[in-house]
Amino acid sequence: MEKGIESIFKPHLEPKEVYKGGKNIPPSLKKIYKLSSNENPLGPSPKAIQAIKSVLDQIDLYPDQTDIRLREALVKDFGGKLAADQFITGNSGSEVIDMILRAFINEGDEVIYSNPCFLPYSVFSRWYGAKQIDVPLREPDYELDVDGILNAITHRTKIIFLTSPNNPTGTYIPKSVLEDFLERIPKNIVIVLDEVYRHFVDAQDYVMALPYVLKGHNIIGLNSFSKTYGLAGQRIGYCYTTATIANYIRLIHKPFLLPLTSIEAAIGALNDHEFIEETIRTVRIGRAYLAREFEKLQIKYWPSQANFFIIDPPLPEMEFTDKMLDEGIMVRPVSQFGAPGKVRITIGDREANGALVNALQKINPHPKR
Repeated sequence: MEKGIESIFKPHLEPKEVYKGGKNIPPSLKKIYKLSSNENPLGPSPKAIQAIKSVLDQIDLYPDQTDIRLREALVKDFGGKLAADQFITGNSGSEVIDMILRAFINEGDEVIYSNPCFLPYSVFSRWYGAKQIDVPLREPDYELDVDGILNAITHRTKIIFLTSPNNPTGTYIPKSVLEDFLERIPKNIVIVLDEVYRHFVDAQDYVMALPYVLKGHNIIGLNSFSKTYGLAGQRIGYCYTTATIANYIRLIHKPFLLPLTSIEAAIGALNDHEFIEETIRTVRIGRAYLAREFEKLQIKYWPSQANFFIIDPPLPEMEFTDKMLDEGIMVRPVSQFGAPGKVRITIGDREANGALVNALQKINPHPKR
């Protein structure tokens, strides 16, 4: 029955949980270490800063109508293995997710994802009326449930989200598992492989989407400039896929989509090889250090291939988060990501990691033996 203006609202947009990003650093007289948002521990790429400064006197003008200059820079970054028309860029990896869903999903179609995972997979798919199918990662190690996903596929399944390394668990999908999965799924399903944290991986059996794009699989590799390149504030991301899929998605790519400063910052960052290498080195050293300290403190954690850890805190998650903030450390409870009771901690620089360990020692001074 018609109820005024409410009759024109889409029923699948009824009020539900929405994605909430990490909090900003609160005002404080003491130093606060923000280890809650997986940002770059070294700050932004110096070449990106230089590139932004070089165009500040041009921000009264419209930016590039297309993203071709950035796509050409990505071609170079990928060693010429892909063509420029195989890349799609957007204002953050999250917007690229939205673009993919907008391109492929009709109301009633199905999207599969595996909690714990990045919340926008489910939140954004709801916007387009998709039926959301959660096939949880297998505990206790948060492994991909390949058989569970295969059993969940129906004729309405359009997109399957995979993440490697996964946010918030830090776990990854081994090459053999991914290849087995790709061989067994129907060919009319699009796989989105979120590989935003790929630069931090040192596992020998890790694999990106790239070789499978080159083989013609319906797979999309999702990436961002927020982590490795230190450009979270510029909101720029991209994906790559087959030319057929990319040119289809490009049909809904808006002109003048990327701000001038974002285009220049991304191109500059791609060329900042020294900064990229130092970022990766800092994260990997910090990751090994924190794993050792978690062991000493007997804090349960999951081995990570990303720039963060998920832990089982010694106190209830919100109490732990508040006590850590009292000690000057911001961390992220991740119940919203499908990991109730767990907390995610970003790997910082040497100073931040040391402060984190000191705070943990104060909160949990006598771990059970």
